[in-house]
Amino acid sequence: MVCGGFTCSKNALCSLNVVYMLVGLLLIGVAAWGKGFGIVSSIHIIGGVIAVGVFLLLISIVGLIGALNHHQVMLFFYMVILFLVFLFQFGVSCSCLAINKGQQVKLLSATWALMSNDTRLGVENKLNCCGLLNNQSKEQFNEDVTLCNAPCKHDGICFTCGDLMLQHAAEALKILGAVGLFFSFTEILGVWLAARYRNQKDPRANPSAFL
Repeated sequence: MVCGGFTCSKNALCSLNVVYMLVGLLLIGVAAWGKGFGIVSSIHIIGGVIAVGVFLLLISIVGLIGALNHHQVMLFFYMVILFLVFLFQFGVSCSCLAINKGQQVKLLSATWALMSNDTRLGVENKLNCCGLLNNQSKEQFNEDVTLCNAPCKHDGICFTCGDLMLQHAAEALKILGAVGLFFSFTEILGVWLAARYRNQKDPRANPSAFL
């Protein structure tokens, strides 16, 4: 059977959803590994990553079951949800690629302000730094430095966490944006495959039957 046929569309859609399933499991595993080794101490960050992994896993399972059974309703909802995910991910990826240093500083400051003290202390210990940036609120910066218990504080010389983060922020954002953009196009491929497969007739079914 040619590649544009029913079987080829079915196999391609199943393969794509298996990849999504593996990515979802990978996200869940990485989050659990990071928590277990103390790399990330915030339950909110861990919860967010696990939620994304579980959501992707569930979507891939729906798509896989819909593809295997040629289930019209499941394939329809799969297409709609995957298209919404594509729009969101495409927008975020483009933002990551377009953000400049000034916006990076604002983003870091806003994120730092939302962190709990325990999360800040965890970041400071991990990066061996104290405080975010010297240009942040003086009261907040002094409070962060006072609470900081990073190893560098005992040596008397500490860099700010913001300066260390900004050194790698541009490269990290480019990688995140590029990877996100790549996966967003695989999602639109999934939508196209699901729509194509959904409108094809199963050769094993009654040829005169409508979908």
